[in-house]
Amino acid sequence: MQQAKQLIEKYYQAFNNGDMDTFLSLLTDDVVHDINQGDREQGKEAFARFMDKMNHHYREQLVDMVVMANEDGTRAAAEFVVLGEYLNTDEGLPEANGQTYRLPAGAFFDIRDGKVARVTNYYNLGDWIAQVDPQQ
Repeated sequence: MQQAKQLIEKYYQAFNNGDMDTFLSLLTDDVVHDINQGDREQGKEAFARFMDKMNHHYREQLVDMVVMANEDGTRAAAEFVVLGEYLNTDEGLPEANGQTYRLPAGAFFDIRDGKVARVTNYYNLGDWIAQVDPQQ
């Protein structure tokens, strides 16, 4: 259990540090990524492309992190708050002009051989849109 929690803490520390090499090294090659209110992608390369896109459109830090794991360390969950800035307009979303947001979020993980084998992210997209585009 402790190793699983440490893995997820390291994963999010690398995210907060913008250290994509370390971040991606914590994933299995066949990682499954369930995108919030979106598609399921598979593979580390797909995940890397997703993160390149996200880092282009958003600058985010995750705070108030709570990490939990099951007893055998094969599954974990995290709850946190996303502090973000909307940098560049993302297709199908409101226009970006540097808006900031504070968004509660969570993630669920499968862990295999000491790495993240699945990550499923959840947040309230309607809340995010209301924060960055109050006119909607």
